[in-house]
Amino acid sequence: MTYHFSKTVDLPFDAAVAATTAALKNHGFGVLTQIDVKDTLNKKLGVAFRPYLILGACNPKLAYQALTHEDKIGTMLPCNVVVQQREGGKVEISAVDPVASMAAIENPKLGAVATQVRELLKQVVAEIA
Repeated sequence: MTYHFSKTVDLPFDAAVAATTAALKNHGFGVLTQIDVKDTLNKKLGVAFRPYLILGACNPKLAYQALTHEDKIGTMLPCNVVVQQREGGKVEISAVDPVASMAAIENPKLGAVATQVRELLKQVVAEIA
């Protein structure tokens, strides 16, 4: 089982970030955190790295359901979505597969929520053009 789903698009990096954020919003997700890996690695290690942004996405309704079924599930929230620059001007968008990341938790109610989140995140990635 893979732990993510991805798509490569022919968009400038900033446009891909905007399209990803808009697609998340269209499917009920907000972006709670944004980690600029390129900037962080430059500041902390003095190294150059490609544009790489981690968006911490959360669907409040589904997060609430997950938390009511499993109180430690917050250790796996929010759902991460990565936007990263690839060679040739392409940009790759990747989303975590919550079903894969929660496979170790034996809770059928949680599995149902993870499946809903998986389908929404697949739709998010699919609609970015």
